[in-house]
Amino acid sequence: MTNLDIGVYVPQMGFSYEDVLHRTLRCEELGIGSVWLYDHLYGPGVPQISSLEAWTLATALLSRTDRIRVGHLVLCNQFRHPVVLAKMATTLDHISEGRLQLGIGSGSIEDEHSRTGLPWGSFAERSERLAEALEILSQAFSDGVVDFAGKHYTVRDMPIVPGPVQQPRPPVIVGGVGEKHTLPLVARYADVWNVPTYALGQLEHKLSVLQSICDDIGRDPATIMLSVEAVMALAPDDEALPKVRQIAEKRFGTPGFGLHEGGLIGTPQAIVERLNQLRELGFQQVVLFTHDRASDETLELLASRVIAEL
Repeated sequence: MTNLDIGVYVPQMGFSYEDVLHRTLRCEELGIGSVWLYDHLYGPGVPQISSLEAWTLATALLSRTDRIRVGHLVLCNQFRHPVVLAKMATTLDHISEGRLQLGIGSGSIEDEHSRTGLPWGSFAERSERLAEALEILSQAFSDGVVDFAGKHYTVRDMPIVPGPVQQPRPPVIVGGVGEKHTLPLVARYADVWNVPTYALGQLEHKLSVLQSICDDIGRDPATIMLSVEAVMALAPDDEALPKVRQIAEKRFGTPGFGLHEGGLIGTPQAIVERLNQLRELGFQQVVLFTHDRASDETLELLASRVIAEL
């Protein structure tokens, strides 16, 4: 059975820097493998709530830790020119001594684009931009120079020096399950495929589609690490479970979070059983939203009675 890496999603909506840093340091102390942030200019749907900028925050966290990996699920390709992103990524890979996880997607919130005048476009157009960005990043990390002429980006003989610390490159994570646009990009470019919460009820079907696309282009699907994000409502015992479930329903009960489809509601033993089911499907990484936004108590319970059992 494959190893299973457990990460914790800490969306920075409403958190101070000290809040996020505390959770990240606690995860590192407990042996949790990774911490993940979102990349939005404000908290989705709540622009009045404080929200720290994603890349600056990741840089600060990586500079204050020694072992834990930090990434985004996922960076919005629309926000940064891919050459600039390549320079940012290689620099942060050096700062962190190889602990950066580079998640990237086509963008998901139109309103933050319209407020700032950034281009939006159809999903097909955004996917075209993402495809070109992934090609540019691939050249930057493998060749140390970018020479590319596309529909959306043109780059001429641009050096990317120094290259990344991680070899052959920082893991490139592509998130999403769209069969027409996203999964072909996963098959062609991704080191890691991340399944978002809204697709938890379609795991086996989407796996089959990705495998078929890989077969069509001649890529071994086993070379793509499978990752899934899910909400976990973890209770120490049966007595505490109703309250934990209630909190999870209040915070994550809307369909897009896949609370019930994910099946991660229960005591530690139930969570271990469900995580083992995901592992049997071939998933090697699970990134968890916790019902209480990564409290000390839940992180300690996750480490001592779930990860330890895995």
